[in-house]
Amino acid sequence: MSNTWKEHIYRKREELAGILHVPMASLAQACLASMGDRERLNATLNAGLADIPHCGHLYVLDGAGIQLCDTVTIEGLISEDFRRDLSDRPYLKEAMPPWGFLLSDAYVSPSTQHPSLTALHVIRSEGTRLGYLAADFDLRDLPVAPGFYDEPADWQQIKGDPSIRGTVFQQCRVESPLDLNMAQALSIVEELLTERGVFQGVVHFSSSRAIVWFAEDPFRYRMLDQEALGDPDICLAYPRVPYPADALMPQATVRPILERMRDLRWADETFYLRSAFINVYTGMLSLTFSCDGSHYMSYDEFLRKDMSFWLGIAA
Repeated sequence: MSNTWKEHIYRKREELAGILHVPMASLAQACLASMGDRERLNATLNAGLADIPHCGHLYVLDGAGIQLCDTVTIEGLISEDFRRDLSDRPYLKEAMPPWGFLLSDAYVSPSTQHPSLTALHVIRSEGTRLGYLAADFDLRDLPVAPGFYDEPADWQQIKGDPSIRGTVFQQCRVESPLDLNMAQALSIVEELLTERGVFQGVVHFSSSRAIVWFAEDPFRYRMLDQEALGDPDICLAYPRVPYPADALMPQATVRPILERMRDLRWADETFYLRSAFINVYTGMLSLTFSCDGSHYMSYDEFLRKDMSFWLGIAA
């Protein structure tokens, strides 16, 4: 998973670097004639601030990370920043690329406590590095190209609370009211998912409740307690809605998925299913077991795995 989201972020950073590199290079060149002169640097940066898109703070550092001027902002100068030592900042510890421009990793700003990043451009004279032009950006102010990071559908296993895992052999499954009424409860959940507009839900087998989200009101959840899960009349509380045509999870697979979840609930007295999440649009499932381990996978991979797989890895 990490490689996928890191690659997504890398592409976003490339786009941002493409916006900032040229104006930063131009301003760094303009600063060359003012190095060592605080007032001239202030004036040069103040004149160039508008050319650095979305910049919050602009300043110049020497090669050791000491600030050589005030911090220039759209609101004015921050004079107390003159001569501050920024040598311990993470962006000054990153390797500078040969072309002299660096877009730092994001960090939480000590002053604003918001995620930020810094762009650095080397200031050189006849091949000698004299310092850096630095521009700080609040991530909230930066443009981001449209498009969301897509969560991968590959199976993932995530281990939970070590204290629960360490005592798993000291526990056993206790029948819940939902266990005693499993067939009816799962039929109600199936009806809600396939005929009543529920696109996402979590079934808490151990605590006998379900939390569901409706496509027509996706920002609010409904909680169904054990009484609701035992009464088919609950389906009448919600209008019939056609199963979404663009759902990745085929309608015909919902019943087999729920039945497989039932089997995992009852498969073993020590390692058993505690809760399960289902989303018909993404086709993704999440299952949490008694050892507090969680598994994320697509519906079709879930249906392909037999009971021996689960009993072999639940611990």
